[in-house]
Amino acid sequence: MSEKKEILSKKIIRKCYFNWMLFNLSLYQPETMQAPALVKMFGDIREDLYPNNFEKQKELMERHLPFFNTEPFIGCLIPGIALGMEAEKASGGDVPDMLITSIKSALMGPFAGVGDALLPGTIIPILLAIGCGLSADGAITGAVFYAVVFLAIMLPLTWYLWNLGVNLGAKAAELILGNDLKDDLINALNIVGLMVVGCIACSYAKLNLAWQYVKDGVVLVDLNALINGIWPKLPVFLAAMGTYYLMAKKNWTTGKVILLYLVIAIIGYFTGVLGV
Repeated sequence: MSEKKEILSKKIIRKCYFNWMLFNLSLYQPETMQAPALVKMFGDIREDLYPNNFEKQKELMERHLPFFNTEPFIGCLIPGIALGMEAEKASGGDVPDMLITSIKSALMGPFAGVGDALLPGTIIPILLAIGCGLSADGAITGAVFYAVVFLAIMLPLTWYLWNLGVNLGAKAAELILGNDLKDDLINALNIVGLMVVGCIACSYAKLNLAWQYVKDGVVLVDLNALINGIWPKLPVFLAAMGTYYLMAKKNWTTGKVILLYLVIAIIGYFTGVLGV
């Protein structure tokens, strides 16, 4: 362990961290996904791990070229683990090549699930909802709030996870995959995320029905007021369920759904069924 720490100075760990955070989606394509970021990260420290040893450096690059894809923020623990294992291998530890690649492959799926549930499914919608409220009058306060708070959360969190991965090395796989904690965590975060998205849709989405029954200049039936008086936001709820059905069950793309609602909005406006 002491030799590993000698190879991985604070400067090297920090350099690798910023390499991953800045380049994890560079050259992002189906064949390798985030692997080029790992290659760059290890390429920049190849001389530190294997000084003047071209063959070992080549093997290092080849180990991290195959497909790798996970959620880049919470999943930064995995490159940290790989860095710790590579340092242990470079210092003479018994770390087989297959063990490094296998641990990356085993962890990238679970951390993609946890990260996607926690960030796009929970934290980001909450911050965006608050930001939208702060910018309701067109001010930039909401955008500034989102950027500052997101970075204030993510930078300390990812730095902690990165260093945790480096220190744990190969032991991390057993700790993470050796129990059912990850499955319970993913389920809990998915539930919270669905609740947040539902609240955002209810708070910010609008679907106004303009049809009215008028007799002798008197409005006898206002469809929008009638429906919302019985079930507030019912049109929005039905639209959300329709969107879910089209995308989840019929495999519609986001573009097709947006186009459909655009057509509905235009027809509804000119026929008087929908109002502004």
